[in-house]
Amino acid sequence: MGWLDRVEDQVDTLTQARALQEASRSAESYALLERVIRTTTDPAARADALVQRLSALINLGRTAEFTRAIEEASAAVRDLAEPYLHGHLNALAALAAHHQGALDRCVTHLVKAARALGAVEDPDRDTAWGWHDLAMAYSYLSFHGYALGAIERARQLGVTAGIPEETFAAPGIRLRNAVALDHNGDSDGCLRVLRDVAADLARFVRSGRASRLRPSSLAAYGYSAARQAALGDPLEPTGETQPSHLLSHGGDSARARDMRQLGMVCLAVADGRPIEAVARLDTIRVSTETLGAAEPARLRSIALARAGDHSAAHRADRLAFRLAAQRNDRLRDVYIDGIAARIDHEEMRREAARYEGEALTDPLTGLPNRRRLERYITAVVTRGERVVIGVCDLDGFKAVNTRHGHHSGDLVLQRIAGVINRVMRRGDFVARYGGDEFVVVLPETGMTEAAEVARRIEAAVRNEDWESLVPGTPVGVSIGFAEVSGGGGLRDALSVAFEQADREMLRAKSRPRAS
Repeated sequence: MGWLDRVEDQVDTLTQARALQEASRSAESYALLERVIRTTTDPAARADALVQRLSALINLGRTAEFTRAIEEASAAVRDLAEPYLHGHLNALAALAAHHQGALDRCVTHLVKAARALGAVEDPDRDTAWGWHDLAMAYSYLSFHGYALGAIERARQLGVTAGIPEETFAAPGIRLRNAVALDHNGDSDGCLRVLRDVAADLARFVRSGRASRLRPSSLAAYGYSAARQAALGDPLEPTGETQPSHLLSHGGDSARARDMRQLGMVCLAVADGRPIEAVARLDTIRVSTETLGAAEPARLRSIALARAGDHSAAHRADRLAFRLAAQRNDRLRDVYIDGIAARIDHEEMRREAARYEGEALTDPLTGLPNRRRLERYITAVVTRGERVVIGVCDLDGFKAVNTRHGHHSGDLVLQRIAGVINRVMRRGDFVARYGGDEFVVVLPETGMTEAAEVARRIEAAVRNEDWESLVPGTPVGVSIGFAEVSGGGGLRDALSVAFEQADREMLRAKSRPRAS
């Protein structure tokens, strides 16, 4: 039995309001919901209308009304023993808190939403929409992995309830993942994700299901195609899959409006009109929450580079990178401030622990950081497994920072992280230890196999196209490996192994290299 089956008053109106929001007609939905709120005497109908009204306000971007709407919806939902309603409300409250810049509140609501939606015993189409909105909140907060998991849950529940797959296509989730990669210097990774998004749209077109995509999804597909073209990788769309046509969809959604404006900037760049693109950026106003605060600065950098003003493009790119880094810092600060400690219930603390990974990740490269590395090695050695650790130190990195600046240095570190990850074997562990030093951990491996891994890493780094990234400044890597001895105390064994690996790395650095 679905949630609306338990509502006794104005069910048809509430169902119609839902359908209007799914069609990106939130202003019309809002008017219907206000009427229900004013006239109903059924607590369940009032609670549903207030939760739906919050969703409409978020879609419309009416930020000033969020706080009052959350308070009224919370008061109505509080006494109803309905996990779906509590979960959906918290998912929406997380989105609202995100738009208001209250990250600690946002994470608290995310945890509560996941807990409540997971407790629904008989999930239905309403629960599917709750998971959809939770996925959106994860995505806007840059928890991209959790967002993909939540939208897949929504898709599965939706299909079971008779909702077509394309309703929960949610290209905006992968789009935000793609632009986040680009903001952090991984344009190749960005393009890979954008191409996947384009392939999804092509699949819906071939199967005749594109007309059933939600308007907000069409707008996201349009921006994805425009962004791909701005990066110099245009598609060959025809008719209704033209980016400009797709961007015209989205109804009265504030997020779709932002993507429409930024999409026109991308298309101007792709069409060889970079000066017009810069002029557009100077006149438009978009929410920093739609695609991240760094997106306008990154688009400005792309446009200026296309116009030949590489100095200004570099400055804009550095600004984009700083804005993206600030976002990562704010996320980390949420944990430093003790968000997990604010959630008293033990089960919810376990849920909050899922997010601890953000505090164990190096924000620049996306690799595990030193803290997570130490935990991992400790766990492996404690299990009695044979393990070899390798210290990788970059050659020429000081020259990169001196000649090209620290932004270019950051791009080199990101590229190195990708190169090392690419050549590692299944089950190997890679972390950024600090500065330009990386550590690889090879479980169940001997020194002969470690030497082969070292050769693969050195060759991959040597063959990378550094000239296009930092012209005139070669980049290499020196690697030293050591096996962790099982004898003695664990801490002493790790310390000895690290010292030995460091010595081997320094010996490798002093050896002459092949040109």
